[in-house]
Amino acid sequence: MKTKIFPVIAVIVMIVSLLGVFPVAANSTDGSPVQAFKAPKAKFTNAVAFDVSPALRDLAKKPAPQRPDGQDAEPLDIRPDRGPVFGDNGFSGDGAVDAAGPSAKLGVNSAATISPPIANFEGLSNQDNFNVFGFRVNPPDPVGDVGPNHYVEMINLVFGVYDKQGNLLLGPVDTGTLWAGFAVPDCTDPSGDPIVLYDQFMDRWLLSQFTTSGLSDPTRPFWNCVAISTTGDPTGSYYRYAFETENFQFFPDYPKYGVWTDSYVITTREFGPTVEYGIGVYALEKNKMVNGQPARAVSFFIDGNDPDLLPLVGDGLLPADIDGKQKPPPNSRIPIVGTQDDSAFYGATFDALNIFDLEVKWKAIPSASLVLAAQLPVASFDSIFPCGPTSRDCLPQPGITNPAQYLDILSYRQRPTWRLAYRNFKGYETLVTTQTVEALPGVAGMRWYEIRRTDGNTVYPAGGSTYSLYQQGTYAPGDGVHRWMGSVAQDWQGNMALGYSVVNGVDVYPGIRYTGRLAGDPLGTMSLGEGIIVNGTGVQTTTNSRWGDYTSMNIDPVDDCTFWYVNEYYTAAGQASSAAGWQTRIASFKLPGCEAR
Repeated sequence: MKTKIFPVIAVIVMIVSLLGVFPVAANSTDGSPVQAFKAPKAKFTNAVAFDVSPALRDLAKKPAPQRPDGQDAEPLDIRPDRGPVFGDNGFSGDGAVDAAGPSAKLGVNSAATISPPIANFEGLSNQDNFNVFGFRVNPPDPVGDVGPNHYVEMINLVFGVYDKQGNLLLGPVDTGTLWAGFAVPDCTDPSGDPIVLYDQFMDRWLLSQFTTSGLSDPTRPFWNCVAISTTGDPTGSYYRYAFETENFQFFPDYPKYGVWTDSYVITTREFGPTVEYGIGVYALEKNKMVNGQPARAVSFFIDGNDPDLLPLVGDGLLPADIDGKQKPPPNSRIPIVGTQDDSAFYGATFDALNIFDLEVKWKAIPSASLVLAAQLPVASFDSIFPCGPTSRDCLPQPGITNPAQYLDILSYRQRPTWRLAYRNFKGYETLVTTQTVEALPGVAGMRWYEIRRTDGNTVYPAGGSTYSLYQQGTYAPGDGVHRWMGSVAQDWQGNMALGYSVVNGVDVYPGIRYTGRLAGDPLGTMSLGEGIIVNGTGVQTTTNSRWGDYTSMNIDPVDDCTFWYVNEYYTAAGQASSAAGWQTRIASFKLPGCEAR
């Protein structure tokens, strides 16, 4: 298909739910009022460019650049962090540390214990960056998803396609290759913050990255570059799109994607050239994109400089991403979730989950709205960890005496971590997500949540979605091991799996573990004990301390039982190769008793 370029056409569509400021009825269990929300206006645009690529397997045949010999210097810091960081005011406590006690962590209170990995193989590494580009980067931001026959992994700044036995079928390929020859040259730069998703309803793959040239050239805009496979084969051709950010020169940091029935949804953390800051929420016209046709986008900008809005959005929101074979009820709104911490510095007065409803109608004259649907108080948590000398130097490693080489916990970023996994159980809908917290004094742990929704397809404002917090917990077994940077999902039976990084300052090197619970286990507990994907044997010695900003727990669409998880870790060999010689590991496992649907 010949490349097509369209001017950005801004059509402001205002509907009744976008007018002014209005209160939203509370859904919280304690009757706390939901904050009045100044709803942003919807802005509709067209993709600035779209085309269809050659087969990825052919694009990937281009020769890799020559690399220098020897060890590289300090790695390139991908997407240098922006926004305020704050010091610790002391441990404020955690009200959801597993009440069942340490015995539950060992599985003795459950009829079963955690299952061992099924597949467990090496993913991409920083050595791949060195081989392709001649330099290494930090952080890796490992992410992936699973389809019927493949697992696709993306990191900063390469990606690969595997079969389910761990054989590398394609790659490592630099992320810009996917957009080779595209009409927006910025998309061909390997810029980072990738996301990969499998759309089980369309049998398509979504691969993405943002652009960064506008950081050095203020005359250039920023784009979200999105590629949708033309078939279920991730090594084949892709429909490629570029969508400009809502505000010219606003950098779309930390983009996170979700698959919905008729939209692909993006949330971003956006910065302008001076003091501008806010959260971008985008929906893309999915039915056009999967057919390679001109596609529209709608965007909202929640102004973080508004003191009434900043506590609601903090450092980012997550869009729902559907798991399983059951679609949401017809006309359902798309949930978008953030967290707020009263011990952080965004003006929150209590700890809560903030839930927004996004509604989009892709008609000839489209309409869209974004409303604050619920503010659910949660058990107290502390997201500000004692770090130093900088806010990133947090978690000690074995043999490391220089605090500037401690690992970044990233909990101070007031947001849940990838993903917000949605599932429809026909009678109720669930959303599960997680965030890192200071679970015990000076010890990192994983706070996780299960939200339930009813009436998600009623007409607003005559009726609204009803959200409730079904359960929550903080996984921290009390053994002095830090658990952080997690991701959580559910299988079709409602069993839940949580994966995360681990480290301590004595004998636990940066590695990867997981835990889980069965649907019938006591609420608020991860009752199955802990499984090991890989034990680390080396440490990171960079002084920028960056750790991956997200990991990914996904569910296999074939049986709706098998979890797939990707994260980073270190080996002694990786440590010897570079200060940032990280590697990634991909593993699958089932929780006890789950049978294919």
